[in-house]
Amino acid sequence: MKDADKIIGGALGILESDPIEKSIKEQSNVPRVVPATNEDDIDNDYKYQRENLYNLIERGQDAIDGILELAKESEHPRTYEVALNGIKQVAEVTEKLADLQEKMRKLKEVPNNAPKSVTNALFVGSTAELQKMLKGTDK
Repeated sequence: MKDADKIIGGALGILESDPIEKSIKEQSNVPRVVPATNEDDIDNDYKYQRENLYNLIERGQDAIDGILELAKESEHPRTYEVALNGIKQVAEVTEKLADLQEKMRKLKEVPNNAPKSVTNALFVGSTAELQKMLKGTDK
């Protein structure tokens, strides 16, 4: 820090060193988000996201009810516009919930759609070995 910064900072009661150092210290205290790796984490994240979307939809519906009531009382066009924007936002959150459910359904179906038996076997070896094997089955 410069001397002038120290003097001003002391007079104002600010004893921070360098703003960059402060930023680095704050960032080191922030917990890191770790991507989900196992099936339980994925299911927990899905449940958490689903709960949040339900909560947002319910709060949005409550807010819309209040705004519509206010719009009826005031009969002001702006309140109706705000109510319509709220309805649009709730509809978008509802679509996100449907998209989330569709994605999870597709993820759960992938292991079930995998082939259960192999019909085309591959022989690894030389042609001489293949001929010996075929001659052995003919006898």
